[in-house]
Amino acid sequence: MKKHFDPAQIEEKLYNFWEVNNYFKPDLKYKKSNFCIILPPPNITGDLHIGHAFQYTIMDILIRYNRMKGKNTFWQVGTDHAGIATQIVLEKKILLEDKKTLKECGKKNFIKKAWKWKEKLSKNITNQMRRLGMSVDWSKEKFTLDSEMSYAVREAFIVLYNQKLIYKRKKLVNWDPILKTVVSDLEVKHCDSKNSMWYIKYFIINDDTNLTHNVQQHKYLIVATTRPETLFGDTAIAVHPEDMRYSTLIGKKVLVPLINRVIPIIGDNFVKMKKGTGCVKITPAHDFNDFDVSLRHNLPMINVFTEDGNISHIAKEYNINGEPSFLYSEEIPIRFQNLNRFVAREKILKELIKNQQLDKTEIQNVTLAYGDRSNSIIEPFLTDQWYLNVSLLAKQASKVVQDGYISFIPKKYEKIYFSWMKNVKDWCISRQLWWGHQIPIWYDLHHNIYVGHNECEIRKKYMLPNNIKLKQDKNVLDTWFSSGLWVFASLGWPKKTKILNMFYPTNIIVSGFDIIFFWISRMIMLSIHFIKDTNIFSKVPFKIAYITGLICDENGKKMSKSKGNVIDPLDIIDGITLENLIKKRTKNMLQPSLKNQILKNTTKTFPNGIDATGVDALRFTCSSLSNQTKYINWNLHRLYICRNFCNKLWNASRFVLLNLNKELLMQGKKVILSTTDKWIMLKLNITIKKYRIALDTYRFDIASSILHEFIWKTFCDFYIELVKSFITSCSKLELIGTQRTMLYVLESILRLAHPIIPFITEEIWQKVRIFLDIKKNTNSIILRPFPKYKERLKNKSILKDMKWIRDVFLIVRQHRMNVKLSYKESISIYFKNINLEVQKMIEKYKEYLKNVLYLKSITIFSGKKNKSLFSTYLIRETEILIPISKKFLREIELRKVEKEILKVSLKIDQLQLRLSNQKFLDNASFEIIKNTRNRLVQFQLIHNQLSLKKKMLF
Repeated sequence: MKKHFDPAQIEEKLYNFWEVNNYFKPDLKYKKSNFCIILPPPNITGDLHIGHAFQYTIMDILIRYNRMKGKNTFWQVGTDHAGIATQIVLEKKILLEDKKTLKECGKKNFIKKAWKWKEKLSKNITNQMRRLGMSVDWSKEKFTLDSEMSYAVREAFIVLYNQKLIYKRKKLVNWDPILKTVVSDLEVKHCDSKNSMWYIKYFIINDDTNLTHNVQQHKYLIVATTRPETLFGDTAIAVHPEDMRYSTLIGKKVLVPLINRVIPIIGDNFVKMKKGTGCVKITPAHDFNDFDVSLRHNLPMINVFTEDGNISHIAKEYNINGEPSFLYSEEIPIRFQNLNRFVAREKILKELIKNQQLDKTEIQNVTLAYGDRSNSIIEPFLTDQWYLNVSLLAKQASKVVQDGYISFIPKKYEKIYFSWMKNVKDWCISRQLWWGHQIPIWYDLHHNIYVGHNECEIRKKYMLPNNIKLKQDKNVLDTWFSSGLWVFASLGWPKKTKILNMFYPTNIIVSGFDIIFFWISRMIMLSIHFIKDTNIFSKVPFKIAYITGLICDENGKKMSKSKGNVIDPLDIIDGITLENLIKKRTKNMLQPSLKNQILKNTTKTFPNGIDATGVDALRFTCSSLSNQTKYINWNLHRLYICRNFCNKLWNASRFVLLNLNKELLMQGKKVILSTTDKWIMLKLNITIKKYRIALDTYRFDIASSILHEFIWKTFCDFYIELVKSFITSCSKLELIGTQRTMLYVLESILRLAHPIIPFITEEIWQKVRIFLDIKKNTNSIILRPFPKYKERLKNKSILKDMKWIRDVFLIVRQHRMNVKLSYKESISIYFKNINLEVQKMIEKYKEYLKNVLYLKSITIFSGKKNKSLFSTYLIRETEILIPISKKFLREIELRKVEKEILKVSLKIDQLQLRLSNQKFLDNASFEIIKNTRNRLVQFQLIHNQLSLKKKMLF
């Protein structure tokens, strides 16, 4: 073994070795139990970040652990096409490089470029996965737009449509006016900001036959709104039925300002009497709460915006079923048509002021919804979309968790799951994009609908002649739709593949808490619905949903590219300079105004950049951070501790290998195990039990702590230290026993640690392997069995005795450090205040302690000796006294004198500075100046005395 551990020299070499030898592939002829994990497919739009590394480490630990337990493991890997994100990034790329808009590029050319770009990005991501040591079967890699996946997605849509669970309807959605598409709740961020609240007068009328004469000029309702531009879509004014101010007005009518539309005053419990004026304008086509009110009161819905967020030329009206209506359909005044919604707002306000219809304006805290990708203010928008009715699916999905077929870890997330599933609404599954699974619906010229995989199949199925023109629906499916099918479609569904038959249901899914509803629940719903089996256990997609916390930066802030606080795992593995890190974080910024802040924060957090630590240190850090909290702060200090841990393991392994003799190890079956050897075997056995319990209960943080404690403190800092001296003085049989023990314990440690730190353990194991009596075809630690706890291996007395020996060892070692004495330089120790138990321990282990601690003698202290010439240490009531040399006593005194001289010198400098300050001399009283001078003289005398004493000590 090389003297120093260098991860860069081994990682790529070892991963290639594993991959070439097919160690990650499952055996499709295997008869034993199977273990399968489906990788949550990362988006192809960018590189993996530290959050990915965190979750992938957990998954790889589970795969490697179960493989070593003898299970047939399979880790299905793949990437997601990421509809919106990919289209945004590629649209900017085309504009920058080709100087063309998306429309100018054209759909066909855009799709061609997207596939080419995908190939490049996928290679980047898979390279990162390999660098992280992920033991996945790359031959089974999938992409959510692959032909097999596309077929599965279309098949799922067709089945659900034929079951009348998919339908098309005009409803209110989150609309991004920049992207011109529906976005899911997950793609909407809510930000608090200061915004104006405008109070507008709505005049009450007696009847609507003659508006000019029936307006009650002195009677009006004041309505508070943050969005006056939506008043063209008002269809009612709502008040609380029990509000005494307005209850008599319910059923009467008011005029909408500027357009004089007559709308009713309604009573609804949704209105909060103490908020604002207690009057709320109802605009069903542009507010989700108002939409719900309209359903309860059968109000029409009026859309006044275009897809790009401008004011439309006509107010388009629809009934509660989304069908066109003509009760309020009318042209919007021409002066507002085609104006941007915020420009229109200013113009509307000016007219309201002119007409004396604006009562007042106030500044309030308002929560605004922004598109996560475009940073545009999201508009609730009434539009035709495709929906999946999930009410029945949600009930089934809730039941399997309630009945224990699927467990959440931590269990607290079950409550969140049930809460979401109880209030679930029909899922909008269509998106207005080019990149994605195009909806398998075709229309003829009369808008008749046909569903099928392709036009050829539809013509055959519906017996349509070629002269009937068909056009496919332009929309694509929500990315989450294909992701919802991922767990079984990636295994081959709807075909009955061998992989699907062997590994479905999978064992565990590892995911973040922020997508329990968006992904976990949808996978459960769709899997139960599509997998045909009478046994409910065979229908669920996984048995355990392991929910991780969210990795945040050092200050507890969520990592994002826009904030410039994302960490690339490769920058930890390979290291990066501060200059390159800043360049990386400020490249292609969506918000250039944040550049200076990012530069400042990065420089403060990483003044020297990031040191290279290798994969194992990163993985061990991720494992140690995997507690059950919701938000986890990334910790660079902990990363460096984990790097030191890897170095410690390397150095200890090197010591063991340097002290192994193969010929000696093969001699004789009968050996003598020292007390230390017996003890380390017992401690190893206890560690194996605790460690396996931690892994089996998914407490990877506890498992890491157990491993760190045993390897660093027990094996390296105690056992190895005792062995160093023991092997120089023991008998041949004892030496064989110690060598065999060192070999067994080290190899067991490597097998225990391999799931968490695979590279360093494989590299060391390859060196250890030549001393092992194992099968010839066992060429990797991957093929070795995971250590098992041995129930019969127990000995409480040795554990108790070694606790006492360890206490003595630590004291002697600390003393050597204090007096700067080599561990090979022998010393004497004395015991004082001993009881009968300690006396027996001394007699039993006297010779052993002398050998392993390099002691001249061990003696019971007599009262005749001068105790001041000893360093005294305490083990409970027992004192351990170790003689101090006169030379060392002189050194201690010298250090003490030098420390005093430094203190006095500082005082002298302070007093001289004060007395040289003219301002002090002019303003201070005579007494104060005199006392200051006297103190200076005193400290100067003390300084002279100390200097003389120091000279004498030399």
